[in-house]
Amino acid sequence: MSVFRVKKTLVRTVLVVGFAAGLSATLQGCFLAVAGAAGGGALMATDRRTIGAQTEDREIQVKALSQISQNLPDSAHVNVTVFNRRVLLTGEVAGDASKQRAESIVRGLNNVNTIVNELTIMPASSFSSRTNDTYLETRVKTALIAEKDISANDFKVVAERGSVYLMGLVTMDEGNRGADVASRVPGVTQVVKVFQYIQPQEAAAANAAAATAPVAASQPDAGAATVGTIPDSSVSARPLEQQAPAPVTNSNAVHPGNPKAPQ
Repeated sequence: MSVFRVKKTLVRTVLVVGFAAGLSATLQGCFLAVAGAAGGGALMATDRRTIGAQTEDREIQVKALSQISQNLPDSAHVNVTVFNRRVLLTGEVAGDASKQRAESIVRGLNNVNTIVNELTIMPASSFSSRTNDTYLETRVKTALIAEKDISANDFKVVAERGSVYLMGLVTMDEGNRGADVASRVPGVTQVVKVFQYIQPQEAAAANAAAATAPVAASQPDAGAATVGTIPDSSVSARPLEQQAPAPVTNSNAVHPGNPKAPQ
């Protein structure tokens, strides 16, 4: 990996840490509530993916980032997010050849069943734009935590140049409600749904299985992570600022993954 990409990774890490601390002033009501629950043991963590899928997602992400870094020009800015063997590519590349090359690399990886190629052909985003994206991701996650009757654990949030991409195993109703919540977060310019939809009975079964399954070993993703442990109903959060809803769309860049991957 080039020195440029190592520096870029370090910058992203610094941004995440910095904003986790900085947002405490703006959103302290929610964050203090979550922290308080952690101390009191009033938290519940669920993931509708199987343990096997969670492990495969981490492996796919690490391999994809490594191979894309080695095979695309340093001017490319590519983020890889994986949920339930579905890979979302976001960022900026210099031309269509690089965009298709990144997708081809991911398709060659084991266990990738779907690729959502949202890469944009344009110069790499600025430092300030990526800083704002980190901020937006945190704001959207916090808004999902505050929303009643949906679990923020069921959503993975990715922000790119003000656009918010939502992944997850959700029912149609959950997906629509989560997208509406995200669309009202100040600074979000559009919401793109990249969900895998399941039936309500499947969601209930997945929740029950997750509640009794052993907790997967803690291992941070190389990129954006699913919203963390969520406080139960005894933990309150103050309302967040809202904007008029931004446009909400479904991704139209969904392509097949590895033909040998499980479906």
